[in-house]
Amino acid sequence: MKDECRTNGAFAEARQRMVREQLANLPGEVRLAMGRVPRHEFVPVETRDLAYADRPLPIGHGQTISQPYIVGCMTAELELGPSDRVLEIGTGSGYQAAILAELVAAVYTVEVVEPLARRAESVLRRLGYGNIFFRRGDGSLGWPEAAPFDAVIATCAPAQVPPKLFEQLQDGGRLVMPLGPLDGQELFLFQKQGGQISRRAICPVRFVPMTGEVQRAN
Repeated sequence: MKDECRTNGAFAEARQRMVREQLANLPGEVRLAMGRVPRHEFVPVETRDLAYADRPLPIGHGQTISQPYIVGCMTAELELGPSDRVLEIGTGSGYQAAILAELVAAVYTVEVVEPLARRAESVLRRLGYGNIFFRRGDGSLGWPEAAPFDAVIATCAPAQVPPKLFEQLQDGGRLVMPLGPLDGQELFLFQKQGGQISRRAICPVRFVPMTGEVQRAN
């Protein structure tokens, strides 16, 4: 966090409780980042009382903000460093981008739903994040002009990883993404080493489907 929104009475207390009770088994740097970011700023006013609950929440346009533990788990799997540059597919509420921005040098985030993209950018700029860069469009195409990236994260689920995301991942980099249909998704970690891709299943999840070129191709 970059300004006075770190503290906000009951919300600040709820945020620290979230870190203690929901995120206890995550790495310290991830817990610290999630303890700094005001999740309530990223959800609609009518659901702010639930901002730090152990659950996803709707943010409009058929999209959701993920359960806090899943946000933390995906972030931890990337094993980020302070000089890293990260590509995020699916800006959504902007909350995941804020967590990433606490940990790395730059975040490049892409969102296909125009109203969500505008709202997330407005919130993140108001909170003072100057190391997040925004694009509105098809996330399956990545952000080739800014590549290669040290890490890639997706908050929407295609049937398979869009090839352009592997192409834009630095050798030695890590990619975290859910795959599969809505009723049978799995979260995967992919690692690129020497031009080869390995993958490891992490846990069952439920994300909104990815839209764009990769879906039209399937």
